[in-house]
Amino acid sequence: MKKSWHISRRRMLKGLGACIALPLLEAMMPSALQAMPVARAPKRVAFLFAPNGVCPGKWSPKGIGNGFELSPILQPLAGLENELLVLQQLMNKHSISGLDGHYTKTANFLTSMPITRTIGADVNSGGVSIDQLIARHTGKETLFPSLVYGIDRISSGVDANVGFTRLYGSSISWKTPTQPCAKEIDPRFAFDRLFRTLIPKANSSSENPWKKSILDEVSEDAKALQRKLGIADQNKLAEYLESIRSVEMRLENMEQMKDFEAGISPSIKKELQHLDIRIDEYVDLTAGLDVTEKVRLMLDIMVLAFWSDASRVGTFMFGNSVSNRNFSFLEGVRANFHSLSHHQN
Repeated sequence: MKKSWHISRRRMLKGLGACIALPLLEAMMPSALQAMPVARAPKRVAFLFAPNGVCPGKWSPKGIGNGFELSPILQPLAGLENELLVLQQLMNKHSISGLDGHYTKTANFLTSMPITRTIGADVNSGGVSIDQLIARHTGKETLFPSLVYGIDRISSGVDANVGFTRLYGSSISWKTPTQPCAKEIDPRFAFDRLFRTLIPKANSSSENPWKKSILDEVSEDAKALQRKLGIADQNKLAEYLESIRSVEMRLENMEQMKDFEAGISPSIKKELQHLDIRIDEYVDLTAGLDVTEKVRLMLDIMVLAFWSDASRVGTFMFGNSVSNRNFSFLEGVRANFHSLSHHQN
């Protein structure tokens, strides 16, 4: 039966202290389009950057055209071969330089322009990155023009070996040629920025509002909306909300470590502060901490953002260029990432 009502594409689930974006529903489409068998989803784009290169034999598929065989690294995509196009032998000519093998291939990853060699005074990526150019056209249609994610903080300082600022190695998204986009590396902040909006007012409750589920805050609005939706939209909304709940539960597990840290005595904290000064910003990179779940969380949050149409453009850095992250949580791995990437030099 044809519906006589529709909901706005900007419709959000709202509660007393939160609001949450919705996925694309049939009820959001104009009446003429609702009769179509498949609603066309908006186009999205994500650029994922892996530092220090990859092992070609483990990355490149075997064969060309239809029927190619996935490589070990691409095996998680098994079953999606018909949706994949793996391009090889591409070249960014401005990344080929005798000056450096990393920074000149990172900062211009999405600009494809020559960068300015500098230790920090006149940073220039050569142009606006393509993700930001796309965001300029699509950003007005979404809550967030683009998402810029990663797992390593933006580095400062200079790589004395090659005479480049380390900023080039930690930025692939550039708002202007001289202004890299701020990169979000904390899954809690990324999630809350997208899906939680607290009303600015004094909170007399001693309960930590961040411990509450955002879905609890919008449950009444969600129930009211579901009663008006068709079966297909009801199922889609239920699946979407369940995905958000799943991410919330995983984030709660990560916060158990924060609870432990809160119990550390003041004297120990003082010593830790002194130690933190002595150990540079890469302390977390060399600790051998398993970042697998952090990466999955950040990417799942980006997927939820695309799904809800909170954003249609995203970038993600699996690590900064020249990353010395220690992967000793993997069996048999002892050296840092950058050193291992040079094993056949």
